[in-house]
Amino acid sequence: MQELPKPWFDKERYKKTRLLEAKYEAELAKRFLDDGLIRNAVGKAYQAWKALVAAYAVDYKDKLKSTFTGTVKIKGGKKVDKVDWVIAVMPSTSIKLVSQVIGGEINLYTNVALLIHQYQYNGPDKEGILSPYSSDESAKNDIFLILEEVEKLLRKFPDLS
Repeated sequence: MQELPKPWFDKERYKKTRLLEAKYEAELAKRFLDDGLIRNAVGKAYQAWKALVAAYAVDYKDKLKSTFTGTVKIKGGKKVDKVDWVIAVMPSTSIKLVSQVIGGEINLYTNVALLIHQYQYNGPDKEGILSPYSSDESAKNDIFLILEEVEKLLRKFPDLS
């Protein structure tokens, strides 16, 4: 398996690797859906979205610098700019802020991605307390929505293979 390049060393290679990750995770999500493994599919769909947002974030680093200031200590005691760390790791706790800076469809669909991510852990809930989805079918609709958007956005990068 190919090691993920660090965005502070080679941002274009990092971006392409993340786009490929989004593509492969989306393909796995579809297979899981075909096999009726809905909660497994949602995990892969969320990972696909997270990788896609990370790839897009590369082009918004300058704008993201004002949101993610300071440095983060990484393995070996080395320090990197927090913005680079966020782009590299894309923690779920930061994905909404990142998507707001990117804006547009990325921001809108991140809301759906976070909802299905919540469903992944809690499953359906008819009362809507632990999950926004009352059934697996309602969650499945949003999984398809995310996967369609991932495919649409990936088409903007025809050199992926």
